[in-house]
Amino acid sequence: MLLAGGVGSRLNILGAARAKPAVPFGGIYRIIDFTLSNAMNSGFNTIGVLTQYKPLSLMEHIGTGDAWDFTGRMRGAKILPPRTGQKDSDWYRGTADAVRQNIDFIESHKSDRILILSGDHIYKMDYAAMVRFHGEHEADVTIAVMTVPWQETEQFGIAITDDHRRIIGWEEKPKKARANLASMGIYVFNTDYLLHLLRTIPQHDFGQHMIPAALQKARVFGYPFEGYWRDVGTVRAYWEANMDLLDPQSGIDLAGWHLRSNIEEEGRVSDRPPSFLAPGGNVRNSIVSPGCVIRGTVESSILSPGVIVESGAVIKDSVVMHGTHVGREARVTECILDKLVRVGDGAVLGIGDRGMANHEKPEHLSSGLTLVGKEAEIAAAVRVGKNCILCPGLVLSDYPSSFVESGATIRRQAQ
Repeated sequence: MLLAGGVGSRLNILGAARAKPAVPFGGIYRIIDFTLSNAMNSGFNTIGVLTQYKPLSLMEHIGTGDAWDFTGRMRGAKILPPRTGQKDSDWYRGTADAVRQNIDFIESHKSDRILILSGDHIYKMDYAAMVRFHGEHEADVTIAVMTVPWQETEQFGIAITDDHRRIIGWEEKPKKARANLASMGIYVFNTDYLLHLLRTIPQHDFGQHMIPAALQKARVFGYPFEGYWRDVGTVRAYWEANMDLLDPQSGIDLAGWHLRSNIEEEGRVSDRPPSFLAPGGNVRNSIVSPGCVIRGTVESSILSPGVIVESGAVIKDSVVMHGTHVGREARVTECILDKLVRVGDGAVLGIGDRGMANHEKPEHLSSGLTLVGKEAEIAAAVRVGKNCILCPGLVLSDYPSSFVESGATIRRQAQ
């Protein structure tokens, strides 16, 4: 059961029109591709994808599941939206409630164990090894855990374990943790025990409600994970994970991880021409996807399919999504540009005071990154500071002046 319905509110405008797992990543991929590929590479043949928030792009991306080999008589990827409009049913109110609403799907497959996954993390993991660990320890519940820096413990559910890896204590996002072994939001349950919990505990969340209840009576173990793992739920973490793709020492290896995506979606990547580096163009330490045309300079950046960089333009330390056009002599530094953005000739993005946090969302943007929303237009010669938000669909008349100061947010003007 893959939980993929979360609202990516901390991703700001990147999550405004799509579920967080559907956000593009690494050029031709989406965030959810990592979990789907892990399930495929681990030998699983049936997966239920629980969607909720603005699910259209995610549903189109998953399609039949064929890209991950989830098609066939005994295989399948099933989209499971909330059971709205039915008696005793509502929108998913939490992770456990989402699974509870799909008990019929679980029972129809008659499996002894169930694996519960999250669709918004970047990592490679062999789930089959975790299931074997679960059986070897005669566990009722197994939670994948990893060591995190002490200063990050308040972001996670924290497990306290004994010498046999049995979890004997649990703290949900503690202010002052007793351990630094963090839950990855990956669970193996004995199916009968999970159904018992879902039917006897009315609350809605695994970390806050189901796991503490299980610890009182059941055998709960922590499965140790080592390797690259990142929660890309914030703008900064999303940008850093993309930049990690360019660092051979980071531990992330898309080819070695056998990562798959639905390349027949997103304007059919497979039908696009090869990327084209024109005379005078220059690319250094970057990922350039099919269909890109580079006449300027791209340095330490990730370009999705169909990006055009005109002559004299420079893109540096940035993530640029599908179909974006960067005009002649433009400069883009430490920015995330969503799909189909139009950057005018000579425009400069990402200059000024990185210490000036975004005025409206300082908790989202305070490290110097600037966000540009889908289909936004940026006029020629406009100068845009750091920690700015340029909202989706902006047109030239929406800008109050030719200078956007650091920390500013520009929205569509009332029509």
